Amino acid sequence: VCLRTRLFSTRTVSYAENSNIPPSVRQRVAAGGLHRIESHPIGIVASRIATHFTENYADGKKPFTYFDKLSPHVTVEQNFDELLTPQDHVSRSRNDTYYIDDAHVLRCHMTAHQGELLRAGNRRFLMAGDVYRCDTVDATHYPVFHQLDGVRLFDADSVTTDQVVADMKGALEDVFRKLFGDVRMRWVDAYFPFTDPSFELEVWYRDEWLEVLGCGVMRQPIIDNGGAGGNVGWAFGIGLERIAMALFGVPDIRLFWTQDARFLKQFGADRSIESMRFQPYSKYPPIWHDISFWVSDSFHVNKFHELVRELGGELVEDVSLNDEFTNPKTGRVSHSYRVTFRHMDRSLTNAEIDGVFEEIRAKAASDLGVELR
Repeated sequence: VCLRTRLFSTRTVSYAENSNIPPSVRQRVAAGGLHRIESHPIGIVASRIATHFTENYADGKKPFTYFDKLSPHVTVEQNFDELLTPQDHVSRSRNDTYYIDDAHVLRCHMTAHQGELLRAGNRRFLMAGDVYRCDTVDATHYPVFHQLDGVRLFDADSVTTDQVVADMKGALEDVFRKLFGDVRMRWVDAYFPFTDPSFELEVWYRDEWLEVLGCGVMRQPIIDNGGAGGNVGWAFGIGLERIAMALFGVPDIRLFWTQDARFLKQFGADRSIESMRFQPYSKYPPIWHDISFWVSDSFHVNKFHELVRELGGELVEDVSLNDEFTNPKTGRVSHSYRVTFRHMDRSLTNAEIDGVFEEIRAKAASDLGVELR
């Protein structure tokens, strides 16, 4: 049986004047995540993983508890400090993280809830939800995405580190065989601030190695600060979009947010994974526009991507750097970007896109301090 909790905090929030969260992201926060929609590809993957752990990896009387309604509003302490993220780490920057105010952020990862759930007495649990990061614009990145994390603790006197690692790897290999079938797998050494040793799992799927998760042995201060001293444990984090795109052959991350029935009807909670391979229903042509400008010392590429996404919305498929040039006499740096526009559900007109692109040019000059060329 899947033990699903009701722990939930309101998504209504007051944003400070200095908040860097754009209106489109605020709308996604208010709407809630896709992971709880049972017939949606994200919900299907989340449910299959959670069910596997709660039903097949319970060790008798100690099942995993599944938290899927945790509020995305967390403190800076939860998101960074409790996870031992260095003060100078790039992820703390407003170019990478969405700040509600100086003390609160939209969670960058579900790991932000580890401490509060440990302090509540949980020792085996899963956490699924929508997470937020400033990011580039392309077919595999979006400022809102979904993760499913897990934690399991053991009595420190009953196991060695090698036994914790073996238990973790066995559990995670089992769940990905459930999803991908009898595929080849390999473990790769990795680094995460909150685990040591740390690993990534890759599976050989459709003729390439696919990274499917990060995991490791939890750093002891995180466990101790969570009120669970005397225990050791493992933790993992899975990006649900990455898994759903691979399993179902979804080519563009924007499709997960469409309301088009031609997409949604291709998936169902009771269907086998093998029967749900995405079938394209449109092949609308792209429209390209190039923009070049001199950058200032304060320019950050994530801010340009965010501006393009905010003004272009779901019309923007990709933003890519075409050329970077440094003037040998003045030392000034120029960037040239190609913006690709393509809608998932209809054809676009040049007149429609010309208007959007001119607004992008004007706002880049006024808000980002660049000099158009």
